[in-house]
Amino acid sequence: MKVAVLPGDGIGPEIVTEAVKILNALEERFEIEQAPIGGAGYEVGGHPLPDATLALASHADAILFGAVGDWKYDRLERELRPEQAILGLRKHLRLFANLRPVICYSELTGASSLKSEIVSGLDILIVRELSGDIYFGQPRGLRDAPDGPFYGSREGFDTMRYAEPEVRRIAHVAFQSAQKRAKRLTSIDKANVLETSQLWRDVITSVACEYPDVELSHLYVDNAAMQLVKAPKTFDVIVTGNMFGDILSDEAAMLTGSIGMLPSASLDANNKGLYEPSHGSAPDIAGKGIANPLATILSVAMMLRYSLGRAEQANRVEDAVKSILAQGYRTMDIATPNCKKVGTQEMGDAVIAALAS
Repeated sequence: MKVAVLPGDGIGPEIVTEAVKILNALEERFEIEQAPIGGAGYEVGGHPLPDATLALASHADAILFGAVGDWKYDRLERELRPEQAILGLRKHLRLFANLRPVICYSELTGASSLKSEIVSGLDILIVRELSGDIYFGQPRGLRDAPDGPFYGSREGFDTMRYAEPEVRRIAHVAFQSAQKRAKRLTSIDKANVLETSQLWRDVITSVACEYPDVELSHLYVDNAAMQLVKAPKTFDVIVTGNMFGDILSDEAAMLTGSIGMLPSASLDANNKGLYEPSHGSAPDIAGKGIANPLATILSVAMMLRYSLGRAEQANRVEDAVKSILAQGYRTMDIATPNCKKVGTQEMGDAVIAALAS
């Protein structure tokens, strides 16, 4: 099994180092090859997604991705900014299904900004469509307004688009995920305002006929954002579009105490995937050795389960994370009174020790 490792920028190299240590600690033989991406890719080859990096990712069985971005690259043209690397990978590798589990471990209920009775036992799966919507829709750009009350003024414009097959394929992923869980699926849209969302709702409702064992409900995105804070445990599986999913998954992350705990998988039609933490590059703490590597380590568990066919090893990694949390190990983002406060490397070492026990 070949794993492409793309550490990226900011805290990316630090957290990916710990995740690779976990892979190497397993009783498996993985061919691991690293390549620069994001700002690091731009520094090496003048582009955030160098050709050699894309070739490596294309031929690997799975990709472990850190994070990209740094304020110092904000001066670049948009197509050269680090964030374009992840969009490029999603497009070239046809990664359309983003799975983001949102789990509040019992040991971390005190780290959540909500009351413990609201988040204790929380277990949600967010299924986000990843390759369409306003992030990729054309036309887009900057221009002088050709009409309207601000005719002639500089304006920016983007296009929100979804085709029925795009919605249908993510719907199947979501319904099949729900079948493996509590058999409840909530589809989130803005059908009362957007034609794109009306198509989304119509297609999701149509696909539901193929899954009579799954209870389907619909919510407008503004109401869903409120319900995630008010009563998050009413959700089981959530399916939504690219932009809404981007926003709601970050909101949901804070229910768990820290976005540093949330892994993610981005899959193609054959379950080849890119695995990354849900958080960003956090350049303000890069190099300080205090970043939480657990989201990246849990992303390795998802990689083992979905792309590498190693479900037993995935369970071992997840159990090791639960074990060290039970032992009181905490990085600064999830620190609580009387915890064992550790840095990035120490947290990775603790997980390895738990794997070996």
